[in-house]
Amino acid sequence: MLNRIDIYPTHRHGDLWLRAGRPQPLGATIVPGGVNFAVFSRFAAGCTLVLFHKGEPRPFVEIPFPDSFRIGHVWAMIVFGLDTENVEYGYRMDGPHRPLAGHRFDRHRILLDPYARAIDGRPRWAEPPNDDDPMPFRGRLLIDDFDWQDDRQLELPAEDLIIYEMHVRGFTRDASSGVKFPGTFAAIREKIPYLLSLGVNAVELMPIQEFDEYDNEFHNPYTGQRLVNYWGYSTVGFFAPKASYAAMGHLGMEADELKALVKLLHRHGIEVILDVVFNHTAEGGDKGQTISYRGLDNKTYYMLKPDGGYQNFSGTGNTLNCNNPVVRNLVLDALRYWVSEYHIDGFRFDLASILGRDAEGHPLANPPLLESLAHDPVLGSTKLIAEAWDAGGLYQVGTFPAYGRWAEWNGRYRDALRRFLKGDPDMTGEMAWMIKGSPHMYLERGPTASINFVTCHDGFTLNDLVSYAVKHNLANGEDNRDGANDNHSWNWGHEGPTDDPAILALRERIMRNAIAILMVCQGVPMIFMGDEMAHTKYGNNNTYAQDNELNWINWRRLEERADLFEFFSRCIAFRKVHPVLRRRYHLHEKDMIDSGYPDISWHGLREGKPDWSPHSRTLAFMLCGRHATMLPAQTVDDHIYVAMNMHWEAQTFELPRLRDGRRWHLFADTSRPAPDTICAPGEERPLRAQRNLSLGPRSVVILVGK
Repeated sequence: MLNRIDIYPTHRHGDLWLRAGRPQPLGATIVPGGVNFAVFSRFAAGCTLVLFHKGEPRPFVEIPFPDSFRIGHVWAMIVFGLDTENVEYGYRMDGPHRPLAGHRFDRHRILLDPYARAIDGRPRWAEPPNDDDPMPFRGRLLIDDFDWQDDRQLELPAEDLIIYEMHVRGFTRDASSGVKFPGTFAAIREKIPYLLSLGVNAVELMPIQEFDEYDNEFHNPYTGQRLVNYWGYSTVGFFAPKASYAAMGHLGMEADELKALVKLLHRHGIEVILDVVFNHTAEGGDKGQTISYRGLDNKTYYMLKPDGGYQNFSGTGNTLNCNNPVVRNLVLDALRYWVSEYHIDGFRFDLASILGRDAEGHPLANPPLLESLAHDPVLGSTKLIAEAWDAGGLYQVGTFPAYGRWAEWNGRYRDALRRFLKGDPDMTGEMAWMIKGSPHMYLERGPTASINFVTCHDGFTLNDLVSYAVKHNLANGEDNRDGANDNHSWNWGHEGPTDDPAILALRERIMRNAIAILMVCQGVPMIFMGDEMAHTKYGNNNTYAQDNELNWINWRRLEERADLFEFFSRCIAFRKVHPVLRRRYHLHEKDMIDSGYPDISWHGLREGKPDWSPHSRTLAFMLCGRHATMLPAQTVDDHIYVAMNMHWEAQTFELPRLRDGRRWHLFADTSRPAPDTICAPGEERPLRAQRNLSLGPRSVVILVGK
């Protein structure tokens, strides 16, 4: 057998043999006999590879790249004979330090590779950094030997999704979770039976790419404790899973532990969506730390002002220059990597409107990054979800450049439903649009473009939405200035916890109303972890800094709020068994298949006569089960009737007449006390009166015509 000539070394540095490397792929790649290191910098004058033995404070060698090893703007070198499981690496870059011109090179700093597949330095959560460490975040080689067997992306139809937004640490960190390794990927595996009992089929994980949780200078004014960057919207490396989210992260096994979680979730029919943050990095603004991008090529990676300062459309000090071709390729490469190597099913893009801005921050009519993501072949079956706004004031809900692919967190749905639940005037018309899947915003994309939600990580929990009129964020150390003020919440008579049984009953009813309406709307419903057991953050609507019970799910509440959990799970199950609630195409308010009924019809206190006036707080609709598909041949679902009374007094609704021997059966009535408030799907009770229905104040009723 002949040896390949291209693996022979050509240069030597000390005891190590070298040769010119390949410029693609960027990052550190194991090749026959060695490791190919490739790093981009357009404006650097020189580059040095810095190698450490794992965990050692000082490098064992620094190797300058010969000029002949530079190809265009990529420095590429193969180093032979490295112990790939015991080496960490970084780079020093030589170049001009002229901040006014956008250059911040400093060869005294050792920089993290933007393409590092694994990052050492923070294996345990919130461990104070060593100020004497010349490189606190270090790239590590990753050996891909995980046995996926036949696992692949699930490719569930978007209309069938029920998304559960989750923070990896907060989901199981509390001792009440009863798991072996609280706050880790491994712990979520133990809770898969719980997710199945709830009924969700997709988990949306808040940021799991390596971030700097220690990057927070605020202190809790009550305890004096230093706060953390708990949520993780402060990315250090876009390719590496967070080591301290893994039980075995201190052993360098975070990649395998995450893959094992994805594989097991897939085996149980649950997709995995990652919340990714490509709008900014952990390096912050002008006074921020230099970890990677700033020292490698500041002018390429960031949007800069004419004076060299940082544009701040993210609200965190810097903004990635995402439509620069180099940065665009970084984003594409990272997402392809997560899909191909971790089998991720979808991505939710934080402050995604930034991804459509040019280098000066102006919104682009045809953003190349968004178009590339939509049409990328590797991402062809991957779900793309935009948070369609940014901190610079660009709000694109309903107008985000979609290319037929992008869905959106529908912030307008959230606000409309909250206001409708609260009984605000002039909301029935707006709510009707939302029930239909927001065709006024997503006419061409269809209902699945609308990710419907009442709550998410950012803002009040569902319990707090009905318990607080204003935010209570003093624990964040920012004098209550942080967090949104327009919460559309109400406390129903008392601010915060109360023993008043009437207020508690009303709050419970409003929470049931919220989940009941959410699950009968066209679009894709998303719920936030803990809402199903009434988790509270005690009125703090911006818990990004709180590594404590504000964010940790108290699993004892599951038993205390078993009735609420059952209501959630049965509403989810009801949605799953009724395809008429999960249409791929918009409703037309017409009888398209000669069924005798429109696909959706609107009603009020009188059949066929909805009240659209500003003072109206009642609305009802009926979905014809024959329109669950466009096939005229046979009945494919039951009829569903939903009546909503947000008035403070009881109302009587006239029910639509049924044909073909059908009768109305009661699935849910939020005004009734448990256990009579909801039935198991398929076990609905027939109504005695088939023409009139009495609805209690501030309540929702769901009927099935069968």
